[in-house]
Amino acid sequence: MRLQNFLVLGGSGFVGRHLVAALAARGARVTVPARRRERAKELILLPTVDVQEADVKRPGVLERLTEGCDAVVNLVGILHSRRGRRSERGPNDYGPDFAHVHVELPQAIVAACRATGVKRLLHMSALGAALEAPSEYLRSKGVGEQAVLAADDLAVTVFRPSVIFGPGDSFLTLFARLARILPAIVLACPEARFQPVYVGDVVQAFLAALDEHAAFGQRYDLCGPKRYALRELVEYVCRLTGRRRAVIGLSDRLSYLQARLMEWSPGPLMTRDNYRSMQVPSVCDCAPPFGIRPAALEAVAPAYLAPAAPRYDAYRWRARRG
Repeated sequence: MRLQNFLVLGGSGFVGRHLVAALAARGARVTVPARRRERAKELILLPTVDVQEADVKRPGVLERLTEGCDAVVNLVGILHSRRGRRSERGPNDYGPDFAHVHVELPQAIVAACRATGVKRLLHMSALGAALEAPSEYLRSKGVGEQAVLAADDLAVTVFRPSVIFGPGDSFLTLFARLARILPAIVLACPEARFQPVYVGDVVQAFLAALDEHAAFGQRYDLCGPKRYALRELVEYVCRLTGRRRAVIGLSDRLSYLQARLMEWSPGPLMTRDNYRSMQVPSVCDCAPPFGIRPAALEAVAPAYLAPAAPRYDAYRWRARRG
């Protein structure tokens, strides 16, 4: 790996923590901006990682952070936003939070790279992102993806993963937590299709792309080896964690109603926009890039979800493995 100085935006998040640890294990110097430094306390312990308190929305901050970097990695993303901008669905119909995080931030990153002479940019999008997608999340992701790929003066690579699982995830771990506290799980969109990809494979794809000239200007879908209905995933988590729970799948109409009711709660587990996202199967038919052999969910999930392995995260972190 010839590139040695990285700025990783979203480095304190789930995928970010694994990627930053992998870069540090290779001896790279990594800058991770965070609104609050203590939220990235695991990264502070890594000797070549500099966690800086910074608000990237403030003028000049992105330019200061990118100065002297060999590459920028953008992993920033959110699942919820305030109400959309327009009443008619179109490429600009998405909430203001989606607008800032998924559209304006990638545009600002491109401008900062140009201003400071950084040529390499890796960007995280989402499987199903498209200008005419049914959800605000996927539409805004599509606009951001288009914005970075349009910067043909930069060496840009875009990754579009399905849902990502692994130690510290908010997907399988969420269902494990619900199975622990609820006598039954009432599930919206039980037949929604996913092809979950292991976080270690996502990290491997990012690392492989860094010095790969054939990856410049490309976008890659990232999926695991097997497709599942959402109901199958939830039932698997219940079995794995030793919780006998009824999984009650809702009809399409009741799924929408549940989403509408839940989005009024603080930090909602689901919104109507999430419901619309799940109408698009999060699956792909392409081969994994860079010769990656994707890990099966059943080979990884027991190590961090099964009751006998509560310290799995800590062991992997100390080993600096994704």
